[in-house]
Amino acid sequence: MAPWLVTGCNRGIGLDLCRQLAARGDSVIAVCRSASAELDALGVQVESGVELSDGACIDDLAQRLDGLPLAGAILNAGILEADDLAQLDAQAVRRQFEVNALAPLLLSRALLANLSSGSKLALITSRMGSIEDNGSGGYYGYRMSKTALNMAGRSLAIDLRPRGIAVAILHPGMVATRMVGFSGISPTEAARGLLARIDALTLASSGSFWHANGELLPW
Repeated sequence: MAPWLVTGCNRGIGLDLCRQLAARGDSVIAVCRSASAELDALGVQVESGVELSDGACIDDLAQRLDGLPLAGAILNAGILEADDLAQLDAQAVRRQFEVNALAPLLLSRALLANLSSGSKLALITSRMGSIEDNGSGGYYGYRMSKTALNMAGRSLAIDLRPRGIAVAILHPGMVATRMVGFSGISPTEAARGLLARIDALTLASSGSFWHANGELLPW
């Protein structure tokens, strides 16, 4: 069985995605900057030392995976740096664009040789990237980077459709992880919902923006 590749796996949602995929019998390649005891305990293939905002690291990962077919890829790695208009840090905004938007796009391109008709590509984005849904402002870097990721996902869905590769653009919900101060639903519940959406993904639904709970979200 072809493996699933998951990024951002040493904790939080990524760790639970790997755990649930492995528990149901899927092979997993867990990609991360540094492994964790929890990730190592899963017994999945761990590809550590991968900084996805570094193009050379993406190229190195592609070489490690050369010739390996993938069932799909779940691009989960991301960062959030809170800001507002009074405390806007241009470097932080750029950093979030690099990690949250550009890195998943470049990695998607690098993995094309590993994906084929029937493979699935899932981008873990955020409802905070919805322009229509923004009623509270702030978080400029995070919101802008996730909006950019949503657009990348939409274009990828169009460009990859002739290859038979479906693309999911997924909001996990407000998840109790370190990134948001451990407030929200559990990573286990979020991962369960994300996998349900990925399992249900077809070319007909490719390129849509979904909440993990099954709600179709506005752009």
